[in-house]
Amino acid sequence: MSTATLISNAPEKAVPVTVNDVTIPAQDIAAEAQNHSADRPEKAWEAAAEALVIREALLQKARAIGLSPQPAKDDSGRSEPDADALIRQLLESEVSVPEPDKDSSRRFFENNQSRFRSPDLFEASHILLQADKRDALAYARARREAEALIEALKDKPGQFERMARDRSDCPSASEGGRLGQITQGQTTPLFEAALKAMKPGDITTTPVETPYGFHIIRLEHVARGSVPDFDTARPLVDEFLRDASWRRAVSQFISLVLGEARITGVKLKGASSPLVQ
Repeated sequence: MSTATLISNAPEKAVPVTVNDVTIPAQDIAAEAQNHSADRPEKAWEAAAEALVIREALLQKARAIGLSPQPAKDDSGRSEPDADALIRQLLESEVSVPEPDKDSSRRFFENNQSRFRSPDLFEASHILLQADKRDALAYARARREAEALIEALKDKPGQFERMARDRSDCPSASEGGRLGQITQGQTTPLFEAALKAMKPGDITTTPVETPYGFHIIRLEHVARGSVPDFDTARPLVDEFLRDASWRRAVSQFISLVLGEARITGVKLKGASSPLVQ
């Protein structure tokens, strides 16, 4: 969407967006709006205006308390922009959070063990028959062939690797269909669901349909994920609680800064900041 289009769709165009009499140009809001997904241009404009108002208010606060930018450098030696440095320094100087205590960490761990469970690890092989739904005849033919291969494998499961080499449309065919180790998110949802329903040694009894076509899957081995003990998990628990506490504190601080500022041209929906990731 062009900047001109966004400017033309800006709500309340007659009211300038200002923070303590400092105007945020419409062009800057339109440029920022490109970073905000929305179903309507005016929504993107509003989100962009709010983000820039928060940024401007924080910069003014930083300068008011006498901060000057001291940019940090990344691993490549590049310095952060002065404005980003000022906001970072402001938050570092004005926002503090307590360290999580052991009792709080233990309670969180016990109530949220699924967060710390290691993922299941699957070792599987497959035969892929590529098929495109847009070609109905070819798609149906691929399904029938997959079903025929499955029937053949019921009698001769030891032929799986040979069938994969001879027929699979996946590069893994040269390895007898072996995919190696697979963790959550590495395959399509339907493929993953099929793996989770299988036991080692199983071959799928019906073709598994994905956007790539039809799969015949053999599960070789599975290592189920487990939850570590509290002492092992505590560094991760503490990091999570520390981060959550920091975000709440930053949100509260931004609310205070905005409450002290005179703002026109935008309706603020909250104090959550796109500046703090």
